[in-house]
Amino acid sequence: MYNTHMKQVIESSYPITFREKEASELGSQLKQHHSVVLVGMKRVGISNFLRFFLNHNDIVTTYIKNGMDQIFIQVDLNDLIERNIFAFWTLLLTRVVDSVQGSTLPETIKRQCRKMFVQSIQLKDQFFTVDSLRKCLQTLSEAGYYPTLFLIRFDRLQDVATPEFLSNLLGLRDAVKQKLSYVFTSYRPLHELSPDVFKKQFLTLFSRDMYLPPMNRQDMLTIMDTLEAQYHTKVSSEIKKTLIDISGGYVQYLQIALIRIQEDTNIPTTMKGLLSFLSKDEQIIFQSEEMFESLTKSEKELLLAIKQGNTVSKEEKENTMYLWNTGIVKDEGIKTVLFSPLFDDYVSTLTMHTNNGSEEFTKKEHLLFTFLKANINTLCERESIIDAVWPENREMGVSDWAIDRLIARLRSKLKDQDSPYQIQTIVTRGYKMVEK
Repeated sequence: MYNTHMKQVIESSYPITFREKEASELGSQLKQHHSVVLVGMKRVGISNFLRFFLNHNDIVTTYIKNGMDQIFIQVDLNDLIERNIFAFWTLLLTRVVDSVQGSTLPETIKRQCRKMFVQSIQLKDQFFTVDSLRKCLQTLSEAGYYPTLFLIRFDRLQDVATPEFLSNLLGLRDAVKQKLSYVFTSYRPLHELSPDVFKKQFLTLFSRDMYLPPMNRQDMLTIMDTLEAQYHTKVSSEIKKTLIDISGGYVQYLQIALIRIQEDTNIPTTMKGLLSFLSKDEQIIFQSEEMFESLTKSEKELLLAIKQGNTVSKEEKENTMYLWNTGIVKDEGIKTVLFSPLFDDYVSTLTMHTNNGSEEFTKKEHLLFTFLKANINTLCERESIIDAVWPENREMGVSDWAIDRLIARLRSKLKDQDSPYQIQTIVTRGYKMVEK
């Protein structure tokens, strides 16, 4: 197995039993040359799983075992500065050419692929770029490699995908005689993101949906050990157990919680106290809100109904199976419960319909306002906003949604305050504060 981004990553040292059920299922699909849509709630830990699957030396021999020379090609769509189809094809060609350069192919072939890449950059022609991509993949296939393209955060293209785009993806498989698999990652099934492009009936022939639920306790302990080493901290076995219980198998909750424990020495040690402390954390709230807002109207209503003690009917469950498939909710006997006490606590606050209408800035809103005002009339890109507002979370990442949501809140409060300032959106780039 060859991985184009192979480097020493922490997940490569995880036990081969990490996420065993999911690794076995994905390996089985790839063994049969199927394409897969890996679906999970936002920031549930898909990236941890993929880093493990892509970098562990024993993955192919343990879970795929089809005797073929696998080549894993990672294409992280978070790297797309501009979310458009041409930028996607350029990024994909870049990663495939990288894979050719790292393979055992003759230098003459590597040189040809590099030449096609340079020409595609110069010409900026989509047809030429896709054709160059096809030729490079054919080269890998003819050399005995079976490539799998891991298209990470594929949902970022939901607003720009077209039928022609899908045809080109299919065309690449046809060009290498089906010796190519795709693994898409997304927070929703593709037919829900772009139903006019990824038609549900057609997708059953093209790919298989595979859901990634929250982790079990043993896998969370593995993650916990990693985070402790990463943040140079150590927590007691009692607090470790409590944090894992509170996070409910959700990696982002665990990561934020450990950072807060490292920052604050006066952390409660009881389950109730720790839950109360973390439930008030702004980043935890943002994470819960992002998860809730990614749901459909009927899914949100069902969560609120569950928290109000209502029984879930068979029809309601059938219409909202996404909640069960992703592990957001689960059945415990006759009772339906939410996966994490932190998320449960957040949804409980929504059922209260409390809103005091305060126009005062929160800590993050104040940081954002101060930063934008200090750079008035100047474009502030997303990366610089993260540095200014979330310096503590840059390493684990801040979602586009969290930034946009904070901007929206600040805009609303500036309007309520009749402020002389307003915030302009610079599409695909960032934001700018100007005077009215």
